[in-house]
Amino acid sequence: MSIATKLRRVRKPPPEGWDLIEPTLEQFEAKMREAETEPHEGKRKTEINWPIFRIHHQRSRYIYDMYYKKAEISRDLYEFCLTAKFADAALIAKWKKQGYENLCCVKCVQTRDSNFERVIECVHCGCHGCSG
Repeated sequence: MSIATKLRRVRKPPPEGWDLIEPTLEQFEAKMREAETEPHEGKRKTEINWPIFRIHHQRSRYIYDMYYKKAEISRDLYEFCLTAKFADAALIAKWKKQGYENLCCVKCVQTRDSNFERVIECVHCGCHGCSG
């Protein structure tokens, strides 16, 4: 979904400071479209979504860093980005907890999808145990 479509869904104009993060979000959107149209012949069923999860993580981390680490965006803009789903609110909530700073997706910490007897490889994003 394009940025313009997401902005129309929210039905209110973006807060002040939007022009600061908009070019970067557009770059992430272009990467996402590229990853979605990438050919997937020869890949396992789960490997097809790995680039999408990585871009989603990068976009959420960018917004998290802009608000919490660099303090370059306002709280209104941060909440607007969460409401418009430019960033994953559940993932950011985990990043704020000690021990989860490097988590790449929320599904990595769900025990039902893991096999703890072998080397961990998340079937959703392809990482090898980012939460541990």
